[in-house]
Amino acid sequence: MIWWHWLSVIGSLAVTGPIGVAIVMWLLAGKSWRLTAIWLFLFGAGMALVVATKMAFIGWGIGVASVDFAGFSGHAMRAAAVYPVVGFLVTRSSPLWARQLGTAAGVVLAVLIAISRVYVQAHSSSEAVTGCVLGLLVAGAFIWYASGEGHLALSRVLAVLCLPVLLLAPRAEPIPTELWITKAALYLSGRDQPYTRAIWHGPRPQLR
Repeated sequence: MIWWHWLSVIGSLAVTGPIGVAIVMWLLAGKSWRLTAIWLFLFGAGMALVVATKMAFIGWGIGVASVDFAGFSGHAMRAAAVYPVVGFLVTRSSPLWARQLGTAAGVVLAVLIAISRVYVQAHSSSEAVTGCVLGLLVAGAFIWYASGEGHLALSRVLAVLCLPVLLLAPRAEPIPTELWITKAALYLSGRDQPYTRAIWHGPRPQLR
């Protein structure tokens, strides 16, 4: 359980957020203006979809009861978006096999983080899987664009920027994103109480 908890922690916003910023800093340092804009757009769009699905359920009860889906897993999405990209960028100036290995390592880590969200009972399997797939789409799109760019310098700098974040991950204070999302959803929907999964397991109305 400790192993799964640690994996879950390194998928949190307190860890993946700074790593996402480190990617931006690295791209700006390399004067990759186009890739910086692409990364910000893709990562921002992924985050927006996570927030939108969660707010839709909390404020209006919109979800998929048959697969226990109440919103994309933010941990899984962010991990699948940032770690493969870090693996790719750190090995960008290396041979092809090294770039593939670095990217694959990021994908494996992201998948393990998605699985951990189920093990710590924070998300259903459908939420973890779809969140991971969404993040991998973000990472894949960015890597596809970045592969067409010329030589990108400073790849080792990115590793230096990310390493302290990972080392401090177990002590990272959780950011109350769920509370913020809940408050926003209740404000927009005008409800006093959030929808919960209990609506899917409550008594069904009797047919006459």
